[in-house]
Amino acid sequence: MQKIIPEKLKKGDKVMVIAPARGIKIIGQDARAIAKERLESLGLEVVYAPNTTDDNWDYMGSSSIEKRVEDIHAAFADTSVKAVMTIIGGANSNQLLKYLDYELIKNNPKIFCGFSDITALENAILAKTGMVVYYGPHFSSLGMKYGCDYTFEHFAKMLVTDGKDEITPSEIWSDDLWFLDQEKREFEANEGYWNIHNGAATGTIIGGNLCTFNLLLGTEFRPAFPKDTILFIEDTEISPLADFERNLQALIHQPDFANVKALVIGRFQKGSKVTRDGLEFILNTKAELKDLPILANVDFGHTAPLLTIPLGGTAVLKDGKLSYEN
Repeated sequence: MQKIIPEKLKKGDKVMVIAPARGIKIIGQDARAIAKERLESLGLEVVYAPNTTDDNWDYMGSSSIEKRVEDIHAAFADTSVKAVMTIIGGANSNQLLKYLDYELIKNNPKIFCGFSDITALENAILAKTGMVVYYGPHFSSLGMKYGCDYTFEHFAKMLVTDGKDEITPSEIWSDDLWFLDQEKREFEANEGYWNIHNGAATGTIIGGNLCTFNLLLGTEFRPAFPKDTILFIEDTEISPLADFERNLQALIHQPDFANVKALVIGRFQKGSKVTRDGLEFILNTKAELKDLPILANVDFGHTAPLLTIPLGGTAVLKDGKLSYEN
């Protein structure tokens, strides 16, 4: 399938916010205002999809499948919209996959950005259309009053400027509940990347949130690992080392895992209690990984700040240094 690269954003372009998992009501007005102001600083216009309102809220914290699908279709059908951002993640965006009009999406390529549960949507779009999608901040992620500079810098680098990024670790990071009190934040120094297996590889980026990606195994919505794949994975605080290991093993069992040439792992949340020693132990028990370059503690996942990673793009990993492009 031919790769489709959405056009970069420019001044005057419209960004539509959608809620394909949890609804917008969970995000405070202050965070929405800060996120809107950040995007407007790039000359962009922010709008909300028709059903992405505070009124749409069921027992799972979402609107109906029909309304969520309608909003995705509305975003891609609207030629004035140049980027689609998810408001937040959740646990149910995979409900939508069989109802999406992938021809509509393919014929109207545009930036699609989010992370976590949005892994299901992004990988389905990549698998069915060949369109590069972006594993990066939600709209709500840009609502952090403090500690968002690195996130926003790399967001703009990928989606507004040249779509190429040479990555260096953030100086600080946080795993706090920032949305509870924007004035009381907890940051700490970043120790940098864990270069677990040194080496070099170049290839196509596939991945996202590990446990969500694995929901796609055995379906038409899981993108194949093409020759020379660089696998990017991360998981949440409710995924301790044992769960991370078993989910990774499920991927290793896939017949096309032989095409994976390097592994990049996002920073673990504190609640997972995953340490470098523990991670190295499980990785070194797997014969399929012994010759793969592996870089961990990278700035993506469920801590802040966040990179914006082009799924379907190309990554270069060499001697602990990482770069990628659309």
